[in-house]
Amino acid sequence: MASSVHEPDFADLMKLPMAAPRFLFGCLLILSQSVPAAELIIPPPPNVDATSYLLIDATSREVIVEHNAHEQNPPASLTKIMTTYIAEQEISAGRLSPSDEVLVSVNAWRTGGSKMFIREGTSVQISDLLRGIVIQSGNDASVALAEHIGGSEEAFANMMNQQAVVLQMNNSHFTNATGLPDSEHYSSAWDLALLTRDLIERFPEHYALYAERSFTFNGIEQPNRNRLLWRDKSVDGVKTGFTDAAGYCLVASAVRQGMRLISVVMGTDSDQARMRESQKLLSYGFRYFETQALYEANATLKEEEVFYGVLEAVNLGVDQDVVLTFPRGYYDDIEVELIVPKILEAPVDEGEQVGELQLTLHGETLYEAPLIALEAVPEAGVFSRAGDFIYLFFDQLFGDG
Repeated sequence: MASSVHEPDFADLMKLPMAAPRFLFGCLLILSQSVPAAELIIPPPPNVDATSYLLIDATSREVIVEHNAHEQNPPASLTKIMTTYIAEQEISAGRLSPSDEVLVSVNAWRTGGSKMFIREGTSVQISDLLRGIVIQSGNDASVALAEHIGGSEEAFANMMNQQAVVLQMNNSHFTNATGLPDSEHYSSAWDLALLTRDLIERFPEHYALYAERSFTFNGIEQPNRNRLLWRDKSVDGVKTGFTDAAGYCLVASAVRQGMRLISVVMGTDSDQARMRESQKLLSYGFRYFETQALYEANATLKEEEVFYGVLEAVNLGVDQDVVLTFPRGYYDDIEVELIVPKILEAPVDEGEQVGELQLTLHGETLYEAPLIALEAVPEAGVFSRAGDFIYLFFDQLFGDG
C-alpha cells in the first residue's frame, strides 16, 4: 500500500491533547526553519557493582540502564514482593480481609531467617502479617500468610507462578513464599521490575506500606531494611533481600516531579553496596532523562480525507496513551511523523489501523504506534462512489502525483 508522510498543520494542532501542542510546535519549527539540531549528548551510565541491574521508567516502561536484566538469579527476600502481591489480589477480589485472623502453624513459627516473631498457636491479623513481611521481612509471617491463602506453602507457590505467567515474568519460578534458597527458585531484574510496577499501579494503598520505616509487633520494634528511605526522601519503596547465594539485593522506587523510576540491583556484596548502587542508578535516571505524556488515547491527532465513504473525512488517533522517556533537554528536538495512505478508501472500521505514528530523535526511532480510525466510515452509495472515482481519475491524470 502506497503511503505518504503527512505532517500536522495548524488545524491539527488545535485538536491535540493539552500536552501535545508545544511538542509538535517545536518539531514544526525545526523542520520548517532547517535549523541544525544540537548534538545529542548523554553522559554514560554509572558503573554498577552488581551481578545484574536495571533502571526503568515506571510509566513508559522504557529501559534507561540495564546489565544482565533477564538473567535468572536467586531473588532472596525480593520474593516477598510477589507474596504480598498475591495477598493484595485476594483482598481486592473480596476473598480476604485485612482484619482476618491467621492461626500461626508450627511450620511458620519454625521458619528460619529474618522473623516477625509470631508465636505458634496464636492468631495474627493479616494487616499485621503484611507489615511483618514488608517492613520486617519476616519469613515466619510469609509462611503463615501463604498457608492461610493457599492451604500450604507449596500450593501458594503455584499461585505465585500463575501470576508470574500473567505478568509475563518469563525468567521467574517460585517454590516458596520467603525467598529462602532453592535451586528451582529464581527471578530476574526485569521480572522484578515488572512485578513492582504492577504492584504500585494496582495496589497503591498497599504499596504505601513499603515506605513505613518501622513496625512493632509482640513488643519488638524492627526498622525497614531499605535504608534508602532515610537517605533519599523521594524513595518510597521497595524491598531488600539477602542470602549467601543471592548476595545483597534491592528493588527501589522513587518519584521526582511526577516521574517514577524503578531500580533493581542483584548480587552486590554488602548492605551498603546495594544502597549505594541503587542510588547511583536513580540519580542518573532523574538527572539525565525525563518522561512526558504526549498524546491521550482516542484523541484526534489528524483528520484525513476518505474516498468512497459516507463521510468525507475520518479522525485518526492512537488507542493508548503515548508516554515517552527521552534524554532530558531534548523535548523540542523530537520529530513527529503521521504516516497514512496516499489515498484512504472506505469502508473503514472503527479501531482499524490506517497508518502509523512515529517519534524520532536525531534519526533514532523513539516510539512507534498504530494510527487508528476513531470512527467508522461505511461505504457510500453508488452515485457518491462514482463521483469520487471520477475525481481520483482526473487527479491522477492531471495532478502533480
